[in-house]
Amino acid sequence: MSETATAPLQDHSDAAFDVFSRQCPSRGTLEHVTGRWGGLTLGALYESGARFNELRRRVDGVSEKMLSQTLHALERDGLVHRDAQLTNPPRVDYGLTPLGRQVAERLTALIELVEGRMPEVVEARARYDAAHGA
Repeated sequence: MSETATAPLQDHSDAAFDVFSRQCPSRGTLEHVTGRWGGLTLGALYESGARFNELRRRVDGVSEKMLSQTLHALERDGLVHRDAQLTNPPRVDYGLTPLGRQVAERLTALIELVEGRMPEVVEARARYDAAHGA
């Protein structure tokens, strides 16, 4: 476990956070949000809450282990809420917290921007590959 995961809780209510500082705890959260599986999981949950296997199908390519680790990290950061219902069989639903919803809203805007501008990206890649013999 990382140092920040085992460090005692501190009151950071008046602290200034700086993601560019290696000691800043915001760096880990940014990593969880912008990593491949974190970003896609938040984007999928922004559309609607989901059960684990629904998320796994929606986030094509993620393994069960990676999705589980991603959900745990996002839940620990306060972005995802896990609702375990004591039914038979057990049912676990995942959804966004209010903070998670704000983060996912901004992330979804970025996803839409990238998807909408992909023709330009594809052209840029082709030019680059042609110029660099790839």
